[in-house]
Amino acid sequence: MDSSEAPRTTTGWAARDSSGVLSPYTYTLRKTGTEDVVIKVLFCGVCHTDLFNVKNHFGITRYPAVPGHEVVGEVLEVGSDVTKFSVGDKVGVGYLVGCCRNCRPCTSGEEQYCKKKIYTFGDVYTDGQLTQGGFADSMIVDHKFVVKIPEGMVLEQAAPLLCAGVTVYSPLSHFGLNKSGVRGGILGLGGVGHMGVKIAKAMGHHVTVISSSDKKKVEAIEHLGADQYLVSSDATRMQEAADSLDYILDTVPAFHHLEPYLSLLGFNGKLIMIGATNAPLQFVCPMLLLGRKSIIGSFTGSMKEAEEMLEFCKEKGLSSMIEVIKMDYINTAFQRLENNDVKYRFVVDVAGSELQHQ
Repeated sequence: MDSSEAPRTTTGWAARDSSGVLSPYTYTLRKTGTEDVVIKVLFCGVCHTDLFNVKNHFGITRYPAVPGHEVVGEVLEVGSDVTKFSVGDKVGVGYLVGCCRNCRPCTSGEEQYCKKKIYTFGDVYTDGQLTQGGFADSMIVDHKFVVKIPEGMVLEQAAPLLCAGVTVYSPLSHFGLNKSGVRGGILGLGGVGHMGVKIAKAMGHHVTVISSSDKKKVEAIEHLGADQYLVSSDATRMQEAADSLDYILDTVPAFHHLEPYLSLLGFNGKLIMIGATNAPLQFVCPMLLLGRKSIIGSFTGSMKEAEEMLEFCKEKGLSSMIEVIKMDYINTAFQRLENNDVKYRFVVDVAGSELQHQ
């Protein structure tokens, strides 16, 4: 690829303001470089973070914003310095498309914690151009932030693994919890939570799903394989389960009190926050001190972890549970996502959609 070539244009669906309403948008892709991969987008998952960002909940969104960071596509072209990918490869792109490569997180292979990381959409690339995500016909991505989709994986089911899957896998791996015999809790049973159950069970964990109602009990136990189900408002059952868990993955992307869940953790237990919210959370400090418990944040995963996670899911036969939609349904899908009305992840059939028409 030659960076002096004529600019490429593509069409996606973008939000123009904090209403978050998406509509067709044609724009120019950034110039290609020797380390870039040109990708035709096939499928893209729909994450709560997409919804939060198009509505500017975090106050950092730049418009127009084409969301989508669970991207599966096909390689159309590769730069002259790219050796890992070839034309025709099926590949994925997650939450990041850039980093500084020089800081401590970058040099230790944990680029997701780089303070100069570049998000897949709603951010500014090194050339000053806005980054745009996978709700579009095509993308140009630095090969460092592209992963191969293992052969045999169903592509649309692989898409949510690039965010939900690696977001679960990363802390379990980093904190040495990727071994059998561990007792874990999954707080919230949505797109990330359902992958939490699947991955934790595949690692050999005893898994308890914790939810605000019993609406998802049958699904959690019979369909996803959870061992136990706790309703957080059931004081008796919560008391009986006190001190029983080694960790809890907190996937809830909204305000909630932490004390009820801290009480479920045993000695040295970890409450791992992976659901993003801009609302302050509350807890009573002695609940941590008296059991040497910890509240920890974890953000997506590294590229190495993404590769490991995909291979792990292939080996264990894991996939996400999805509802495939066309792009012209995306605004309704966002409304349903806001109402927690999806089991468990929307995936847009981008290649099968008429992107030019609303």
